[in-house]
Formats: sequence, C-alpha cells, structure tokens
Amino acid sequence: MFLKISLLVLFFAIMIGVGVYCRKHSTDVKGFVLGGRAVGPWLTAFAYGTSYFSAVIFVGYAGQFGWKFGIASTWIGIGNAVLGSLLAWVVLGRRTRLMSQHLESATMPEFFGKRFSSPALKIAASVIVFVFLIPYTASLYNGLSRLFSMAFPQIDYSVCVIVMAVLTGVYVTAGGYMATAINDFIQGIIMLFGIVAVIAAVLSQNGGFVEALNGLAAIESEVPGAFNSFFGPDPLNLLFVVILTSLGTWGLPQMVQKFYAIKNEQDIHKGTIISTIFALVVAGGCYFLGGFGRLFSDKLTFAENGSIVGGFDAIIPTMLSGLPDILIAIVIILVLSASMSTLSSLVLASSSTLTLDLLKDHVIKNMSEKKQVAIMRVLIVVFIVISAIIAIFKDYLSAIADMMGISWGALAGAFLAPFLYGLYWKRTTKASVWASFIFGAGIMILNMLFRGSLPAVLQSPINSGVIAMLGGLVIVPVVSWLTKKPDTDLTEAQFSCYNREVTVAAKESLGK
Repeated sequence: MFLKISLLVLFFAIMIGVGVYCRKHSTDVKGFVLGGRAVGPWLTAFAYGTSYFSAVIFVGYAGQFGWKFGIASTWIGIGNAVLGSLLAWVVLGRRTRLMSQHLESATMPEFFGKRFSSPALKIAASVIVFVFLIPYTASLYNGLSRLFSMAFPQIDYSVCVIVMAVLTGVYVTAGGYMATAINDFIQGIIMLFGIVAVIAAVLSQNGGFVEALNGLAAIESEVPGAFNSFFGPDPLNLLFVVILTSLGTWGLPQMVQKFYAIKNEQDIHKGTIISTIFALVVAGGCYFLGGFGRLFSDKLTFAENGSIVGGFDAIIPTMLSGLPDILIAIVIILVLSASMSTLSSLVLASSSTLTLDLLKDHVIKNMSEKKQVAIMRVLIVVFIVISAIIAIFKDYLSAIADMMGISWGALAGAFLAPFLYGLYWKRTTKASVWASFIFGAGIMILNMLFRGSLPAVLQSPINSGVIAMLGGLVIVPVVSWLTKKPDTDLTEAQFSCYNREVTVAAKESLGK
C-alpha cells in the first residue's frame, strides 16, 4: 500500500508542477488552446497518442474484443497504428495545419463556420461536440474504477474519481494546451513501458508466449482453434471494430486539433513516425494482452445465463490481479495516465468549443482575449465536475458503458467526411455538411434511443458508428453535386494557402 500511494503522490506532484510551469504559455487564446502553434513533434505525437488511448481502451475494449476475437484482436491495435495514426497524419496533418491557420480557426466547429461561411454550421457543430463529449468523458472513469477497486479495496472508488478530476482540472486550467501536451508526453512514456511490463508478466503466468497460444487453441469453440487463429472467430465484426476505432480519429475534435498546433514541416514528418510507433506499442499491446483473456476463465465469475459477472470490464482486472505489487502499482499509474491524458484533451476541446464557437459573439458580445481564457478555465472545471458526478453515480446510468461507442460514432460520423472533403475539395457545399451532421449524429441518437426497434445490423453501436462514418463519405460528395456550387472566388481564396511558394532544401526537391 505504501509503495502504491508513494508512486501516486509522485505522479500527481509532477502533473501539478507541469501545470504551474506552463502558466506563462496560457495568457491568451492562441497559447491556451493551441500552445502558440509552436508545439514540437514529440509533444504533439504523444498528445495525439495519449488522447487516442484511454482506460476505456485498456480495460473495456481490450477485455471485450480480446474475449470475442482472441489473439486476432491485435489487428485492432495494428489498424489504430496504420489507419488511425500513420494515415491520419499523412492525409490530414499538413493540410489541417495550413488551412486552420489561414482561416484563423482554433477549433473544429470554427473551421466549419469559416470554411463554409456559415455561423449556423459553427453553432451546430459546437452543440454536437458539447452533447457527445460529456458522456465520452464520463466513460473514462469506468475502466479506472475496476482497477482501482482491485488495487485499493480499502478506499472508496469515488475518492479516486474526485482526486483524478481535481488534479486534472488544476493542471489543465493552469497551463492549458502546453501543460496538457507536456503531461501527455510524461504519461505516454509511462504507458509505453507499463504495457510492455504487464504483457511480459501476464505471459509468464501462462508459461510464455507459445504456451499461452497453445492454451487459446485448446479452448472449445464452434471453430476449433479460432481464438489463436489469424483472423479469429468473427472476421467481419472484427473489421467493423478496426474501422470504428481507427478511421474514427479522423473526425474527433480532440484528435484533429492536435494538428492545429504543429510547429513546422519537419515536425510533421517526425510526429508521423513517433505517433505510429506509439500506437503500435500501446494499442497493439492492449489488444494483444486482451486476446489472452479466456485463459483466466477459471478466475472469473459467471452468471446462470453464462455471462460474466461485472461484464467484459472485469476481464483485464482479473488478469492483472495476480501480479506483484510493484507491477500493480505500475498498472494503476498506466491507467491513470491514459485516463487523465484523454480527460484533459476532451475537456480542453469542449471548453474551447463552447467558448469560442457558441458563447463568443452569439451570447456574449465583445469578449476580450482575457475574458475568453477565463471563461474557458471556468468551463473546464464545469465539464470535469459533470463527468465526475456521472462517473460516481454510474450505477444509475446503465447506458454509460455504450456511450463511448455512441459518442465516438456520432462525432466521427458527423464531422469526418465534411472535414476531410473541406480540406481537399473546393466543390464541397454547405448543404452537404448539414447532411453529414444530421446523418452522423442522427443515426447514433436512434441507436441510443430505439436500439431494439432497429434492424439487427444497426443495433450495435459499433456497426452504427461505422455506417455513420462511411455513409458520410458518400453523402457529402453526392449532396455537393446536387446542390449549388460554392462561390468560386471564396474557395480560391481559402485554398490559396496551399499554393504559397516556399523554399526547401535540395533533399526535399530537385527543383526545376
């Protein structure tokens, strides 16, 4: 107990210290929200990765999909690295940085408002962000509660929630984006070493990697050896999970806004490589670990209907319960790091969106820079308090477990297509953006409210999220061709930022 608490105290002290140190970078809106657009590749890449992977992934998704797909669940982590990180940086990174600076937009809703000359689009996007980021934020505590109860059975879970919320609120309100980025880097290092240590320890409990695979092969299933096979027992649903958790990052405000703050071209190249390797180790490691969950069936409790008592969230904590105290302490710090980094990114995205896109000029006129930063700090506290309350009383909100998938699907379903086409295609129209907003958010609201009445394929939040995202990629170009073409002079002015000539070294271009 002394060891665990000592490591926690040290961890929290560092987080607070970074927040206080970064106060000088958060005196204006640009500094508070974007770190002055001068954040280096390591900080940006780690901020992207740690915002991507939270306790929901480590405990909930890794346990659930590892149980369903076996060792093939590792493909989810590989997809997160290649599609969710590598291609996201290559396709979105440079263009997002250029156009967001050219349009002077600090948030995704503000981008939509200025790119399509529509204040109404900006307001609608900010409402979608506000509505769907709150439950996403609350869901972060779910995985933490399981591990905290295992490691600290003497301490009430609500104490952990309150401590985590308070400390995250302190360093984010103090230092803004720069404090979040630096702490994300520290938390990312912990996540990298922690997941490797945990995997090694769990495999050693089962006689090593080969013996663990043999154990999976011996588990009875409809298809013999399915849980240690290349694509697992259900390849189609595995593909849907890969698409949702990988392509979804392209439309999440808290992820895309990381590209707004990149410093220069070299940082994009470095950040792409660092972010991809980070995702491969952390996401690949989490799902790889979850793939061995069925080897611990004898330690799980099952109800009469065959379901796991405590749900899939009980699998990973059960796997880790037999580890030495030092490793359990590392796991607690790992999951805290994953949760706090994602929480800080979400509340910063929520508060900046609500302040800059909804309150500024619409509710509060002539809002000064100082007042904008002050309101954002207040809203950060409000968002953290709301999410903590939901987490503490989660037993009364059974839908919270599904809200991660619903939130992810709604945000990415609404925003991915219009944001991507908005960066690359001048013909994208305002009407097509509205159509994507309505379709993406609408299909997930239907899934949440009328799940049992929907066709079987849409009853899963994951399937609905994938359909929302892929549907938007078709809806936007179709509606754009069917509606009035945007003003040519306006779009040419917007896309002029891509045509600006720059001088590069010969190794980058042979020249004329």
